[in-house]
Amino acid sequence: MLSIIIPTLNEEDYLPHLLNSLSNQTFQDFEIIVADVNSQDKTRKIALNGGCRVVKGGLPGHGRNNGAKIAQGEWYLFLDADVILPPSFLEIAMTEIQDQNFSVASCFVKPLSNKISDKLLHGVVNLYFKITEKIYPHGAGFCIFIKKELHQSINGFDEKLKLAEDHDYVLRASKLGDFGLLKNVRIPVSVRRLDKDGRFNIAVKYFVAEGYRLFLGPIDSNIFNYKFGGFNEKQNDKIKIDF
Repeated sequence: MLSIIIPTLNEEDYLPHLLNSLSNQTFQDFEIIVADVNSQDKTRKIALNGGCRVVKGGLPGHGRNNGAKIAQGEWYLFLDADVILPPSFLEIAMTEIQDQNFSVASCFVKPLSNKISDKLLHGVVNLYFKITEKIYPHGAGFCIFIKKELHQSINGFDEKLKLAEDHDYVLRASKLGDFGLLKNVRIPVSVRRLDKDGRFNIAVKYFVAEGYRLFLGPIDSNIFNYKFGGFNEKQNDKIKIDF
C-alpha cells in the first residue's frame, strides 16, 4: 500500500482539487494523511470529509514526519496540497519505480499555467534536476516517493531546516538507496507562489538558496523568508485542471 502524506496550512482552495484527482486515480491502493498546522479555514473539514486521516502538522518537514509516523503503507508519497495528478499518475509512477528498482524517486514538473515564461522556468528546473541526478540529487517536496524503511533509516526530514528540507532529504536518502527521476510521468504544479512573489524574485531566491546549500550547507535559518501554507486570496479561477 502507498501512504500519501500532505502537509497543509489554509489550503481550502487547493486541497479539494488534489483530493478529487486522487479519487480518480487508476491505482487505488493508498491511504491519504493530511498533516495540518492549525488551519483557520475549512482545510481540516475538507480532509476529513474526503476520507483522509488528519494529524498535527507544522513546517513541511515536521508535518511530513508526523504523517509518516502513522502511515501504514510500505511506500510513502509526499505531495503538496496545490498539485493535481493526472488519472494514471500513480499507476505509471509505481510501475516505473518497481521496474527500475528505485527506493526513492521524484519526477519532473510541468506548470499549471499556459504562460511561456512558466514553461521555460520549469523547463530550466527540470534540466537542472536531470544534470545533477547522479551527482547531487534533487527531489521537490511536492512529489517524493520513498520506501518506508529508507525514510526510517535516515530519520525522516530534518526539522531544523527552514528551506530545501526536501532536497536535503532526497540527497541523504540517495546515499543509502537507489534514487531516480521518473521518466514516464510529470507532476502538474501550481504557479501561485510565482504569481504572488514574482517570477524573477523566485528564480533569484532559489538560485541563491541552491548556492548556499552547495557552499555553506543545509539552510537552518529563515534568511530566505520562506512562508509555508495557502494564500488568503481566492484563486480557484487560476487553477488549470486539464491535462
